[in-house]
Amino acid sequence: AAIDIPLLILPTRHQPWWAKLAKELARGLLPWRKPLRVAAVFRIELAWRIRPRARALAELLREGGYDLLYMNNQPASNLEGYLAAELTGVRVIQHCRIEPRINTVERDIINRIAHALICVSHGVRDALIRQGVRRELCHVVHNGIDTRQPFPELQPLAGVVSNTPVIGTIGSLIKRKSVAHLLHAVARLPQDLTPHLLIVGEGPEATALRQLADELGLTARVTFAGFQKQPLPWLAAMDVFVLSSPSEGLPRVILEAMLLEKPVVASNVTGSKEVVVHGETGYLYDYGDIDALAAHLADLLRNPAKRQAFGDAGRRRASADFSIEAYVAGVTKVLEAA
Repeated sequence: AAIDIPLLILPTRHQPWWAKLAKELARGLLPWRKPLRVAAVFRIELAWRIRPRARALAELLREGGYDLLYMNNQPASNLEGYLAAELTGVRVIQHCRIEPRINTVERDIINRIAHALICVSHGVRDALIRQGVRRELCHVVHNGIDTRQPFPELQPLAGVVSNTPVIGTIGSLIKRKSVAHLLHAVARLPQDLTPHLLIVGEGPEATALRQLADELGLTARVTFAGFQKQPLPWLAAMDVFVLSSPSEGLPRVILEAMLLEKPVVASNVTGSKEVVVHGETGYLYDYGDIDALAAHLADLLRNPAKRQAFGDAGRRRASADFSIEAYVAGVTKVLEAA
């Protein structure tokens, strides 16, 4: 249903020739001085892209008579919003959804202009504070999900024998998600354990992951489902959900898995470790420790009762601590106080 919110899109500013040349010179003249190289490229970006977009956005803010600018993702990708807010006197709130990395210029802009930063996890908040963002600006509001939604119909998997346990993951197939770790872990399982692996998502690593599955002798036991507009039926088809990435903000997909009573195995990193209770709703392992990941998978594959117990506990935790109502209340509180 339409919600009657006007949408305005700022056109992308084409990179002028001098900016391209200046950035290439910075990269070529400072190949071994990464801090200087990064700083030089950032200054060029600030001059040709960020500040002009800030002026254009400021015009929209003035024309619309807006009181508050709410921005998503991370500060480094929203600098024009900060600068536009400063030009117009509009209050600005940043919703940080991933563990950010900011430079000193970005830190100073945040501390000078932001009225509040909503952090999806304590880990995201701590990362900002470590990098110099004022503590009093940072407010933790965990992501939430609709805990009253009905269970989806299970997606049937072609060619998978009935009662075969299914291990799965959902997400963009990019290097940062480390889906290759999951393939290696499944390949290291004892020979008597032959689960099916379901990978839902698309991205630049898709071809390489298919090749890796072939090299590991797993092709017949892996389904690459591609991007799915409605992923929950595919999640419902899994017996164990895995998230093997090196960092997260607060992964909503884990909450969805828990709501669907799936035990979760996740790397012990920012975000994931605030959701998964080790030994109660699933298992946490040190990122990159493929043997540990394989051991946790083997344990769950051998113990259907444990899978069920972890799944039940996960649903209770998701429903009690990560409801959409709690999320809306938390965000509203920060917005009203700004």
